[in-house]
Amino acid sequence: MPKTSARLLSLLSLLQARRDWPGALLAERLEVSPRTVRRDVDRLRELGYPITAFKGPAGGYRLDPGADLPPLLFDDEQAVALAVALRIATTTGAGIEEAAARALTTVRQVMPARLRRRIDTLEVTAVERSEARRAPQADSRVLMTLSAAVHAREVLRFDYTPVSPPGVDDDPAATLPRRVEPHHLINWGGRWYLVAFDLLRDDWRTFRADRITPRTPTGPRFTPRELPGGDVAAFVAGRFRGSDALGDWPCRGEVILDLPAAEVSRYSHDAVVEELGPNRCRLVLGSWSWPGLAAAIGRFDADIEVVGPAELKDAFAHLARRFANAANDTPATPPPNE
Repeated sequence: MPKTSARLLSLLSLLQARRDWPGALLAERLEVSPRTVRRDVDRLRELGYPITAFKGPAGGYRLDPGADLPPLLFDDEQAVALAVALRIATTTGAGIEEAAARALTTVRQVMPARLRRRIDTLEVTAVERSEARRAPQADSRVLMTLSAAVHAREVLRFDYTPVSPPGVDDDPAATLPRRVEPHHLINWGGRWYLVAFDLLRDDWRTFRADRITPRTPTGPRFTPRELPGGDVAAFVAGRFRGSDALGDWPCRGEVILDLPAAEVSRYSHDAVVEELGPNRCRLVLGSWSWPGLAAAIGRFDADIEVVGPAELKDAFAHLARRFANAANDTPATPPPNE
């Protein structure tokens, strides 16, 4: 039987992992008798942990939330996981870098020497983006407000600052206060986004959290709508590709490359690669535009045979003229349809 202190730590860790624990299951996990579990629960209660017992055929225990909850205890794996999470917090874009650094210092100070040594030998370096590409950080208070509205299923009102392309005037309608039904708060490519149903536009939208200024109070509660496609990851991927919620690219083409399929597939991600021979393969790839698709295929150092569609062939011809002009230092002449 493990020592009492180690057993109490294991018991507390289990109680924190899920809401309800049948007593028999706790005894089985700790490899002790139900009577020992009851005694250990009493010891934790004496230390101030609000553990309640529930009756029934599978009677057991529950760790309730409480304002006077004593300092939490972590086992070795939890301590290491916490240290890693705090060290990479600088890359989340949530504006919590300083707080995470202070939290890591506090956690390290209260840990036993053996855990401090283990954490100190764990070399984790969080590499941020360069200044030119660093994503704007969202205010942590805004993130908490958005998350609370998602959890409470309350209509959210906020001001939103859109960014128009160069030379394009801001759309007055885009700056109007928004009323949305918030559904998901996600992190994508280092930025935080709110996925919500826009009540004014009667459509689904994604909003960058760093451009949101919440208004108070929040609105009434709502019954969540079904997200198109049912999967938030596929929905967001589709929106960022400029396509519908099903996540397909607006432009998709097929070519044959004089390269082994194994070599092409390493750099193709979500493309379809089919082997046609030792040094020949079929590639079906998508992109947000036809020139973008042609450029993506052109990065492979191989001869290209375009299977279709015609728009992809036209894009290759367009890029060929542009590249030829660039090589000859001649100003590019846009095609008639541009």
